[in-house]
Amino acid sequence: MSLAPVAALLLSVFILLVGNGLQGTILPIRGDIEGFNALEIGGIGAAYYLGFTFGCLAGPVAIRRVGHIRAFAALAAIASASTMLHAIIVSPFPWYIFRCLTGVCFAGLYMIIESWLNERSTNENRGQILSIYQCVNLTAITGGQFLLNIASPAGFELFAIVTVLIALGLVPVALTTASAPEPIQRTRLRIRWLYGISPVAVLGCLAVGLTNGAFWGMAPVFARLSGLGVSDIALFIAVTILGGALLQLPLGRISDYFDRRYVLIASCIFCAAAGLALALLGNGSNTVRLMLAFLFGGFAFPIYALSIAHANDHVEPDDRISVSGGLLLIFGIGAVAGPIIASSIMTIVGHHALFFFTAAIHMATAGFALYRITRSTVLPAEERDNFVMANVSSPAVFQIDPRTPETEPTPDETAPSEDGAGHNQP
Repeated sequence: MSLAPVAALLLSVFILLVGNGLQGTILPIRGDIEGFNALEIGGIGAAYYLGFTFGCLAGPVAIRRVGHIRAFAALAAIASASTMLHAIIVSPFPWYIFRCLTGVCFAGLYMIIESWLNERSTNENRGQILSIYQCVNLTAITGGQFLLNIASPAGFELFAIVTVLIALGLVPVALTTASAPEPIQRTRLRIRWLYGISPVAVLGCLAVGLTNGAFWGMAPVFARLSGLGVSDIALFIAVTILGGALLQLPLGRISDYFDRRYVLIASCIFCAAAGLALALLGNGSNTVRLMLAFLFGGFAFPIYALSIAHANDHVEPDDRISVSGGLLLIFGIGAVAGPIIASSIMTIVGHHALFFFTAAIHMATAGFALYRITRSTVLPAEERDNFVMANVSSPAVFQIDPRTPETEPTPDETAPSEDGAGHNQP
């Protein structure tokens, strides 16, 4: 498969996410240096996901109004300016606003790039393009962590680097000769309908939002208070992402042959165990800490893709974009709450409570999935689709999913649930 039609888009993704990955780690560290308390730092993490969730809902309207390239230019400019404003105005409340704006912008940027990738893909190469896109996504975020070593988070240099990267991410898309994609569809958030289709998928995505949102918002603070220097913090976050990247596909392939809920339960249990060990041994050996971080990321990050795959097993192809987009927004709701809850607990108990919180959520999710197994039938393996890797981005990414039809007809009012029964749309 030739990557020429999508090379410019993938280059933009890489540059943007290197910058955003670096920014996501700088802010908690800089906030801690500046004396922000844990709740304030958690609020900064929550603000990003609040903006991201709003952007997923409102982004298609803005993009249809001014077009893809103009919207991309405007969003990249705002995101770039917001980054530098963090270094100019160092105070929690303005940071909430700046971070929320960044979330809105990146939701829109993801939408534009992903809808463009869908436009340039066919049924034959859609799976390959999605896989390459997900690899570029994870590689860029991981690589962004190591830019922490270039300068001190206490200065403005790292913020300037992020600003430059986001601005440069505009260039490949602005200069592409690819035709603009079709208008982006808005995602309808129908929680009761989604819960009727797959309770485990809904609770799984909510749990991922709570735990991964807490991790991205507070893990750099956990690492710093555990005595790690800047380079070791970068390595800690990078190894966690690497674990998620390497274990997602093997776990997904296993779930193609067994009830996905069993794989999700196992992932939650192993993730909870790794989290508890990190909470108890976080101040110990750095080698042990990195091994546990790898396991935590390896079992935590795939839960999102497993949840989406499980939900897609129980819907008709025409409903998949609507279902998967709705699950993404449920993730966003959890990701707004996660950093705030975790930071509140950390304020009371201590920094190690971050992973006590994630362990509790993962065990509760495993318990709920086990309960659901006792209440519903197991879908035969031959009736399930193949697992597809998925990372958190925008609803537009599901258009590239090879399980999804080329166009999205109006969603049906009913869909089969986990136990085979239909549920009326509320």
